[in-house]
Amino acid sequence: MNRVVISRVATVTAQGDGLEPLWQGLLAGRSGIAPLTRFNCENYISQQAACIADLQAPAKGSLLDTILERIAVQIGDLPNDCRLLVASTKGEIDRLTTVCRQQAAIPPAVLFEPLLEKIARRFSLPDRGCNINAACASSTIALARAAALIAAGQAEAVLVYAADLVSEFVFSGFSALQALSAEPCRPFDRQRKGLTLGEAGVALLLMNEERAKLSAESPLAYVAGWGAANDAHHVTAPARDGCGLILACRQALAKAGITADQVAAINAHGTGTVYNDAMELTAFNAVFGAQLPPLHGVKGSLGHCLGAAGGVEVAIACRALQQQLIPGTVGCPDAEEAGQGRLNTAPQKVSGDYLLCSNSGFGGINAVVILQGVA
Repeated sequence: MNRVVISRVATVTAQGDGLEPLWQGLLAGRSGIAPLTRFNCENYISQQAACIADLQAPAKGSLLDTILERIAVQIGDLPNDCRLLVASTKGEIDRLTTVCRQQAAIPPAVLFEPLLEKIARRFSLPDRGCNINAACASSTIALARAAALIAAGQAEAVLVYAADLVSEFVFSGFSALQALSAEPCRPFDRQRKGLTLGEAGVALLLMNEERAKLSAESPLAYVAGWGAANDAHHVTAPARDGCGLILACRQALAKAGITADQVAAINAHGTGTVYNDAMELTAFNAVFGAQLPPLHGVKGSLGHCLGAAGGVEVAIACRALQQQLIPGTVGCPDAEEAGQGRLNTAPQKVSGDYLLCSNSGFGGINAVVILQGVA
């Protein structure tokens, strides 16, 4: 089986453009959550979100067009044979909303170029690509799929691109579900009351290790293992016993060929909702027991970036492995009992070669990726 490396990452988040500003913002405990001015939200549960600064759409375009350009500047030219996987829960929903409100008579086929085609054209990729929509685990599953293709020898390079927006369509939906918090989200805190939406764009270039060497690429991390499982419990609520996440974790550990005690840290989904965070802690304690490693979540800083969340968090995990350090969990001064001693508001030193990233989504979806550091 071919070893899989992450050779490049590019991010655009509420902390700025690029991994370095993102990393420094997380270490400093800065929150990108602020009053929301993009649309009128006075009738919704929350009036705040973690939006990307200075984000403007081109004429008749989507905010995703601007994110794509900002990502492209960072990621650079790609191999001609690079495959493409795109993860997004709602795509160019902002543009669709505008057109529908204007009741434009132009056919949608003329108005909307498929997101896959737009991204492939921007990066000059011949591959038509594949869109993966698995709710808030979309980019995590896209990463797992990319790693599987490379490991099996079906591809030598795969670009995983993910992006989602803070849009009124999505905001109103989460408000209707009573899932938003009126205050900034508090992942894993005893007083958590719901999530805060965020937005992001992220690109990760995965390669066969030998191809990366031939291309003089410097690996940021290895993708050592991955797993995905559905708990088949409810359309929006997770199974409280964590059965789906437990299975995904165990699949990823088996794929990586390691035991639970070799995991140095966990980047958890940590949305700030009562049931998600409780489910995650239940699952992690079932998998790791007394050997539960330090864990953290980034949504108190970045908001919940939906389909892009997992990709952004894997990019952060690459840096965490390099520096043997995980950021603090913004908004968690009083951790839930099941996470006591493992969660901290300040950065924590860690020691080890492996870091586990988990994400869960509506429909019972759970996905896990395990990264291995580069010696």
